[in-house]
Formats: sequence, C-alpha cells, structure tokens
Amino acid sequence: MLTVRERGNGSTRLDRRHPDGAAWTRGNDVRPLVHGAVYFAELLRAIRAQRSGDLLLFTDWRGDPDERLDGPGTEISTVLGEAAGRGVIVKGLVWRSHLDRFQFSESENRHLGEELEEAGAECLLDMRVRPGGSHHQKLVVLRHPGRPGLDVAYIGGIDLCHSRNDDASHRGDPQAVPFASAYAPRPPWHDVQLAVRGPAVGDLEATFRERWEDPSPLSRSPLVRLREVMHHEDTSAGELPPQLPDPGPCGDHTVQVLRTYPNRLLRGYPFAPDGERSIARSYLKALRRARSLIYLEDQYLWSPNVVGFFARALHENPGLRLMAVIPSVPEQDGRLTLPMNLVGRVTALERLRRGGGGRVAVYGLENTAGAPVYVHAKVCLIDDVWASVGSDNINLRSWTHDSELNCVVLDDRADPRAPRDPGGLGDQARRFARDLRLELSHEHLGGPGDEGPSPVSGPDGLCDPAKAFDAFAASAAALDAWYEGGRRGPRPPGRLRAYHPPGMSRLARGLAMPPYRLLVDPDGRPARLRRHNAY
Repeated sequence: MLTVRERGNGSTRLDRRHPDGAAWTRGNDVRPLVHGAVYFAELLRAIRAQRSGDLLLFTDWRGDPDERLDGPGTEISTVLGEAAGRGVIVKGLVWRSHLDRFQFSESENRHLGEELEEAGAECLLDMRVRPGGSHHQKLVVLRHPGRPGLDVAYIGGIDLCHSRNDDASHRGDPQAVPFASAYAPRPPWHDVQLAVRGPAVGDLEATFRERWEDPSPLSRSPLVRLREVMHHEDTSAGELPPQLPDPGPCGDHTVQVLRTYPNRLLRGYPFAPDGERSIARSYLKALRRARSLIYLEDQYLWSPNVVGFFARALHENPGLRLMAVIPSVPEQDGRLTLPMNLVGRVTALERLRRGGGGRVAVYGLENTAGAPVYVHAKVCLIDDVWASVGSDNINLRSWTHDSELNCVVLDDRADPRAPRDPGGLGDQARRFARDLRLELSHEHLGGPGDEGPSPVSGPDGLCDPAKAFDAFAASAAALDAWYEGGRRGPRPPGRLRAYHPPGMSRLARGLAMPPYRLLVDPDGRPARLRRHNAY
C-alpha cells in the first residue's frame, strides 16, 4: 500500500478522513463480480431495495438510458428514475465527451441526464478534463441511513451502457455498440467489477463528493457554455446531504482507493491541484516487489513507457513470469485507427519480451463458437497477494491523462492451498488475489459449454505459478493446433488463443519502427500533447 506521502496529493480529503491517519481502511469485504450480467443483476437488486432518504451516487464514462440491467423494464433510466420516485437521492456524473463524429458518447450521456432529470434525479455532464482526456471512472455508491449493513460501492471496468451485459457464455449483449468487423454482431465482452462493503465505502463516496463539489464550470468550451445559456440549462450541482459515518468493519480485506487525475491546465482540481498519480505509483511500488507471477487482464496493454516498468521487473527477477489476457483484435476498424492501435500494442509487447523472453505469455479469448471476446477488464494480480481492479488500463493516458479509479485489495488471510515448494509463492499468497486468479483462469481454461475435461484437474493445480503458466500455454497450443489442423475432431476445451497481432499495412509497419514511432502516441493523442509526469 502507498503511504499518505507516497500518494503525492496532499489536497485530497481521502486520507485525512481516517482517524488512524492511514491511507487505507481495514475490515472490508470485497467480492469480484466477473461479467456484466452478474454485476447488473446484483446492482438491480440493491437499487430496488433502496427507500426514501437513501443515497445513490454514480460516475460513468458512458451511460445508455435504455441499457437493460436484467430484461425488459430494467432499463437504467427506468431503474434510477423509479428510485428517485421512491425518494432516493440520486446524483450522477457522466463524461461530456468530444464530438459524436469521433464515436464517443456525448449524445447518449445527454439523453441519460435528461431522462434522469425528468424523473427527479440529478445527472451532470462533466468535461472538467485536460484537452483530449476523459472522465473514465466507473463507480456506484449506495448508502442507507440507519441501515449501514446495506451500504455498498461498486467499482471496476463496467459502464452502465450497451455491450456490457454479457455472461460466462460470452454470447454478447443483445444491446450492442458498433464494433470492429472481426467481432460478432453482438460482441462477446469480458469484464470485472468489485462489490465493496465496509469502511472503504466511505472513501469511495468521498471520491465522488470531491468531484461533485468542484466549483469549476462543467465545461470551459465557449460553444458548450453558449448552448447552455441559449437552452437555459442549469448546470450547477445541487447540495448533497452530509456524509454518513463509514460503515463498520465486516471482513478481512484491506482496501486502498487510488486515482488518476491530470494536472489540469490553467485551473486544477481543488482536491488535486497538481493532479494525482496514485494508481501509477501503486503499480510501481508493487512491481518492485514482484517475484513470481504477474497476471494481467487489460483492454490495451499499450505504451512502451508504462510497460517498461513491467519489463524492468521481469529483467531484474529471473523467476518472475507475466501472463496477460487482452483483446485479440482492436475494437475499431479503419485505415488509420487499426494501425495506430497495433503500433502501440506491438511496441509494448516487444518491450516486455526483451525484459522477460519466454517468461512472457500473451493471450486473446474466444467463445466456443470461435468468435473473439473483447477483453475490457482492468485487473492486475501480483504474486497472488496484491490485487488491483478498477477503471485504469495499462497505458499512458490511464496513468497520467484521464480520471481513473481503482481499488487495491490485500487479504489478511493467507491461502491454505499455497504450495510448499521453494519455487512457489508459499505462505505469502493471500486468498482474495488467488481466488480471483483461479476464477478467471478456470473460465479461460474450460468454461461452460466447452467440450472435454479442463486441462487442470482442480483449483490446486493452478496455485503454483509455473503450473499455471504452463496450463495456459498448453490450452492455447491445443486450440491453435485444432484450427491449424482444419478443426478435425472435437474442439479442445478452453477459450485461450496465443496472441498474434493482425496484419499491418506497410505504413503501419513503418510507423512501428524508430524514429517514426516517436511521432505516434499509441494512446490516441498526438505526441506533442503528451505530458510525462513523474509517477
């Protein structure tokens, strides 16, 4: 965990609010919710249990009002509007994006805000970001005065929008967004959210309140401000009720809430006037301690500057392995966007393999019908001890430029299944991180609908890092060989495919070579807009 000083942001209330002066809270209960369908179903039940005087707070990158949480009648705007109608205080912040011609989310977010306003809720469109940046935090906080046992916060990679409502079968969300042609019409989607109970709920609520209470205008764009005046739009934030005391201890998990905020030009955030890089700083601290296994699930795994820290850890620790699960194909087609995505990916993987060689393994996912699965999860597990789940991706903009929100979870309980051999993790491994890795691994190695037995007889077979590394390699090799052999015989179990970048044009290959790669920012901004802040 980072200390208060290591967070590097003395202006936030996040650490000052703890009576013991710690930069984290103890006694939490954290559960991973793998897949949007699991998260949405639980979120629906929790919201419908709220009553008059309760509080519902949310932040989002994109919100689609018609996205169903669990079938007809559970559209997000309907569920939140019904809560407001029962007297629940509903407040939301969603990103007011760039122009829709760039396929962002301004119109969808505006529609969500308008529908919630009509129902008596309050949802603000927030563009208090650096140029080219976004608010990428994904958070829902539910508080219940007089019933603190029901208090819960949901944080992770899942937006309240189209394409996210998929399950372990990976048949995709019927309400899908336009996607690259390599994917099915309903793109299969893999994602992870956390359900947090205990004192950390107060820290996550405080994060929302800091943004909500920022007195800066929601946008500095003259055109946006003019439109607000012409349409008589009230963009001032209403008052929030005083924050309740934090829920009491209820579990064995220590949780630290981490953020990225950019050093915003001209006028900084009052709660982070010089920005905050605690997500990046936490990664760097954890990577310096990595010895056995780094397990990643990430949407991008871009940016050589960021990946370089992982490569350094691999170079300095000969027993360290890295396994990553990423999208097989970028989400966008196009003569420009596809090569730009691949330039970032290829250069990052080159950096990793220079650091770790054969100790680096990268995989894509497919469903049992052979359609690629889009990996949107943002998970990092180090040595089955340190677990980070949130909205940030392994790329430069998530570490410096966009607003992001993560939780690091350390379990106070050792895992009794820890292997005793010197090459394993021994008594060091903790249950939360290991259980999450095993849950994800078993889905990828042999999920529902797969033919034949899983290549690992039971969960203990994957506890050892070397065996887990080999099991992924064997599963992917078997499936790849089945395709290369003309798909004769039963399909091997598992969802893993060895990652090979799609073919690039001559132009893209040229951009991937120095010195041209210096002119390209694989995070999607011109190189001149990059700002290399100290982590």
